[in-house]
Amino acid sequence: MLQGTPILVLREGTERERGKGATANNIAAARAVADTVRTTLGPRGMDKMLVDSMGDITITNDGVTILKDIDVEHPAAKMLVEVAKTQDQQCGDGTTTAVVLAGELLKRAESLLEQNVHPTVITRGFQLALQEAQRLLDAEIGTTVKAGDDSVLVDCAITAMGSKGVYGSRDELARIVVKAVQKIAEQRGGKTVCDVDQIKVEKRHGGTISDTELIEGIILDKERGHSRMPSEVSDAKLALLNSALEIKKTEIESKINIKNPSQIQSFLDEEEKTFRQMVAAIKAAGANVVVCQKGIDDVVLHYLAKEGIYAVKQVKESDLQKLARATGGKIVTGIKELNPSDLGRAAKVDERKVGEDHMTYVTGCSNPRSVSILIRGGTEHVTQEVERSLHDALKVVGSVLEDGVVCPGGGATEIDLAVKLRKWASSVGGREQLAVESFAQSLEAIPWALAENGGFDSINALIELRSGHGGPSANKNLGLNLADGKAADMWKLRVIEPARVKRQALNSATEVANMVLRIDDVIASKKSGPAPGGGPGGHDH
Repeated sequence: MLQGTPILVLREGTERERGKGATANNIAAARAVADTVRTTLGPRGMDKMLVDSMGDITITNDGVTILKDIDVEHPAAKMLVEVAKTQDQQCGDGTTTAVVLAGELLKRAESLLEQNVHPTVITRGFQLALQEAQRLLDAEIGTTVKAGDDSVLVDCAITAMGSKGVYGSRDELARIVVKAVQKIAEQRGGKTVCDVDQIKVEKRHGGTISDTELIEGIILDKERGHSRMPSEVSDAKLALLNSALEIKKTEIESKINIKNPSQIQSFLDEEEKTFRQMVAAIKAAGANVVVCQKGIDDVVLHYLAKEGIYAVKQVKESDLQKLARATGGKIVTGIKELNPSDLGRAAKVDERKVGEDHMTYVTGCSNPRSVSILIRGGTEHVTQEVERSLHDALKVVGSVLEDGVVCPGGGATEIDLAVKLRKWASSVGGREQLAVESFAQSLEAIPWALAENGGFDSINALIELRSGHGGPSANKNLGLNLADGKAADMWKLRVIEPARVKRQALNSATEVANMVLRIDDVIASKKSGPAPGGGPGGHDH
């Protein structure tokens, strides 16, 4: 009876793409994203100017910054943006590499799909190639470095900043970065841990990039609370408070009944007495600097100034925690609990004018577990780009201290993996072999893009690198020298990267490529439209 009647499972008009069309569309979208950042790869990479709807400009060649800021519609393209974000969180550097690799893997997979190789075969081949690449990285390509080897750490920092716009002063910045990370590195359970968030980065435009400095203590973006307070305190003892030094309104609704004028005066006297007690408690504990996360009443500031105590109010919670780590103090909630043992110590606390702002410097901490870097530069755009470069470099130096494994940069690692994976592919056999070969070919996209962005002949560069890595006198450290476009030993040129950057880039690029390849149907789902309560779209009416 129902034989000739089509059964409607999806509502009419539901958008749907399936089969090869869906895969091709997803691959095209992902590749478009990869092509956007491809030209920013390497020291000779170009910058992008991002203009938002308010007209604010960001000028950068940092892969993750570009991808975070561009408005991506397509679901497959969004997956590539996620790759860059993950890479940034884990390693700080290599975001462009990861995205370019993912785009290249999909491009190679597309030609395999056209030869009727099944997507599952391709993803399995990619997975096998990834495992072998990880093994090669650990066993053959990576080099172990000692924790105290400062020159390698500086080289890694310089390499990480080489592709950013701070070219001229990167040696100076690299030294600052290494020093800062070494200060905050900790031993936990026999492992070195570097929490880069313990380094406070402040930026002020004015001056030049070379005026950027490391402060072995904390800079607060605040001025003292009262003009009569001392502008400098030596041998500072800091009280770190996270409650307000003011009389709050009561939680419950309450009224104060005043019947005659003398009561007003006694009410005000009582209030003042409370404020005086607060200041007396701070003085009794021996503090001569007060850092408060919340507000401080003007009257309290007046009394603090009278006692010669330096006070700062409305300090961010994260800054207060960094101060505690830097000065060895404890954060106290109530003033009554303040003991001399809770106070942090610093040789000096003073207010300085930086650019147009007054800032509080807490310096000369004996063994700071938290430090600050003050970035200077000609314009706001410059300081922002320096901040992004430092973020990458700090993460990179941190990961070398944690893992202790580095590998050559300049495309040397990728070429070496490509050459070795090609040889290994024949032992895989079957159709997966084709996918492994494609994987190897995809890795060559990195040196190819480096040469292209440097204005050199990519084909010649690639041929030279391949022959240098294969054959009897193979040198695994040969990469592209971007000064002349020739193959050169990256260790001698001191272009070094953490192995973690490569490992993470390979991992996330392969995972996202496999995920895109496994999708054969794109269907508009039910939950589209505004959120429930925001008009129609949440429910069927």
